[in-house]
Amino acid sequence: MSPPSFLFLFLFLLSLLHGCTSLPSIGVTYFPPSTTPAAAASSSRLPAHVAETIDSLRFSYVRLPDSDPALIRAFAYTNISLLLGIPEPMVPALASNRSAALRWIYRHVLPFYPRSKISLISVGNDIFNSSPDVSPFVLPAIRNLRFALVDLGIKKIPVSTTFSFFNIITTAFPPSAAQFQQPAGDLILNPLLQFLENTNSSFLVNLYPYNMYKLNCEIPIGFALFQDHPWNFRDDIITGVRYRNLFDMMVDAVISALAVSGHENVPLIVAETGWPSAGIDTGEVDATDFYAEMYLKGLVHHLKSGLGTPLRKEGVSELYIYELFDGDLKGGSKNWGILFQNMTQKYKVDYSGAGDAEKKNFVALVVFFLVVILGRDLLSGGGIPL
Repeated sequence: MSPPSFLFLFLFLLSLLHGCTSLPSIGVTYFPPSTTPAAAASSSRLPAHVAETIDSLRFSYVRLPDSDPALIRAFAYTNISLLLGIPEPMVPALASNRSAALRWIYRHVLPFYPRSKISLISVGNDIFNSSPDVSPFVLPAIRNLRFALVDLGIKKIPVSTTFSFFNIITTAFPPSAAQFQQPAGDLILNPLLQFLENTNSSFLVNLYPYNMYKLNCEIPIGFALFQDHPWNFRDDIITGVRYRNLFDMMVDAVISALAVSGHENVPLIVAETGWPSAGIDTGEVDATDFYAEMYLKGLVHHLKSGLGTPLRKEGVSELYIYELFDGDLKGGSKNWGILFQNMTQKYKVDYSGAGDAEKKNFVALVVFFLVVILGRDLLSGGGIPL
């Protein structure tokens, strides 16, 4: 093969690899056990054992809302990235005092990074639902943490916060009509989004199709569970775009709101999603193991398909399943876990991310192809094309 032909082929294969769509990373949320005697007596929930369990499930990301230093240490030298959370009661102090931000970093980041792969810090979770209201303090707290990280020479850990879909979005039907609720949109979200864009950070949202399904009796259960039936679709009456599942509709509602605010390119992370296997009252008839497994299988299959959503072909950049273990209370509902309390699996779902594997397979194919060409040229006496 002549040098120009070889160079053209090499560049073409590299461009194909670069053009491969990156699939969303799939993670899980983990809360340490409560302080009840029964939970405290459980030796199986030691940080090292939890890290091993999560690794065995082939998750590539973990969200730690309480950022327990022992847990952060347990993930050192693993290939699992960590999304650290800061509880709402700490937000006002972080906003008013740069020293408080430095102290938090000295306790939760510096002793472990980069041995523990800390990918992002979220200041608060569902801040508009906090009592007392800490939303005015969130952006100043984020700024202080970001500046403190940069002052310490750590520039690759972005800082953001997390919102609930229902507390920020005006409507999910149709997605193209969605906007941020006011006055929070102008007062809180727009300045925050500008900061996120300037610092290459992401917008985080808790997104539960289960809750939307419960609120709207017109939504078919199959549409919420990614079931591929001819009647499981909804059309956006404004754009004519057809949706095959409720998850995509809710994601695109957030993307539409981002676009209306002028920040459509900010990456989107789903910080929480899931389906409960049991509720707190007899009215939650759809909170079952069967439906929970169906939702998780459909969700993971959809993410690995690389289809994204109609309004964003790359879809969400990361997604965290809520949650690792059963029995942790969440907004009045129980049993969102993918594992029982004894750390055995409830569902047969492959949570491994497919993006890295696909790229590795592609690279292996390219290398094999080039070796064959080089070997053929060497055998024919043509030499190595340089």
